[in-house]
Amino acid sequence: REVSPIKPQSSYLTHRKTPIVFCLGKPKILRMPMPAYHPNVDTQRSPKLLERMRIHLRTRHYSIRTEEAYIDWARRFILFHGKRHPRDMGAVEVEAFLSHLAVERHVSASTQNQAKAALLYLYKQVLEIDLPWLNEVVQAKRPKRLPVVLTPTEVRELLLHMDGTTGLIAQLLYGTGMRLLEALRLRVKDVEFARREIVVREGKGNKDRVTVLPENLMAPLQAQLQKARLLHEKDLAAGLGRVYLPHALAAKYPQADQSWAWQWVFPSPVRALDPRPDARTGELLERRNHVYPESVQRAVREAARRTQIAKPVSPHVLRHSFATHLLQAGYDIRTVQELLGHADVSTTMVYTHVLNKGGRGILSPLDAL
Repeated sequence: REVSPIKPQSSYLTHRKTPIVFCLGKPKILRMPMPAYHPNVDTQRSPKLLERMRIHLRTRHYSIRTEEAYIDWARRFILFHGKRHPRDMGAVEVEAFLSHLAVERHVSASTQNQAKAALLYLYKQVLEIDLPWLNEVVQAKRPKRLPVVLTPTEVRELLLHMDGTTGLIAQLLYGTGMRLLEALRLRVKDVEFARREIVVREGKGNKDRVTVLPENLMAPLQAQLQKARLLHEKDLAAGLGRVYLPHALAAKYPQADQSWAWQWVFPSPVRALDPRPDARTGELLERRNHVYPESVQRAVREAARRTQIAKPVSPHVLRHSFATHLLQAGYDIRTVQELLGHADVSTTMVYTHVLNKGGRGILSPLDAL
């Protein structure tokens, strides 16, 4: 038989925390926890501060590495001051944190300035606090350093002690002048074998440029593409094979992330869960990323140790050597500037220090004795 609903005669039934369930027999009260009634309060919680900062950075298309660095510095700043909210702190706390980095942690000037930039972004952009002291925080002065450059003999010995995928990447760095991440983020469509050129997409400063493709690397790169294609076909057979596409291109072109042209030239041997959600579904997908930068850095250090090069050698040193050796060969500095992607020629001028033989091209008085 039907039971007519009971209309509440007071606010007691509408605001009670445990609901009354009516049935054909005796009414039973189910002890189910319910949130207390709060009128005019939005039930959806606002994101926390660091999550707001992450959303703000992604909305403005900052790189994933900048996002990770800025959020990490904001987290360190909060923990350094006993988990106080940045809105309750000011210039004294920012100065104390930066002084701690320089005096006790002995960080470099560039690291200290990166921490300052992250805090300025947190206050000005995320918290929207435009205080006069933000621009008065001390800026660490970066010292002028000369780049480490290998001789052609040292480069040859270094590359001879490297093999496999990391060896090919090291040769590519020296032969093209690309940065490490620029080489690792190469897509199949950006390698032009017919024109012997490589298109660098979204380099430093989010700029594109064209650099040279060495003739000695054409055959090894084609062999690498064959290996990458086998991995891609294997992923497609497993129902995967979707590569990360920038700027929501996956939503605009639904099948582009599975196409061969968009795949990495140097794919990772393992798959992993991408922290960036899919542009169409918002889910975290299992993707095959490019080779990890740490793998190449470790291989270069090990090769330098076996070669017994008495210099600090990293993958970026190969870029310095590329620019220096081109200038030594007589190429125009403007051409080298375009190949490196420098916005100002003064940045490229740092490599001209090796053109003067004997320090400054002078004869030491000791040699005249």
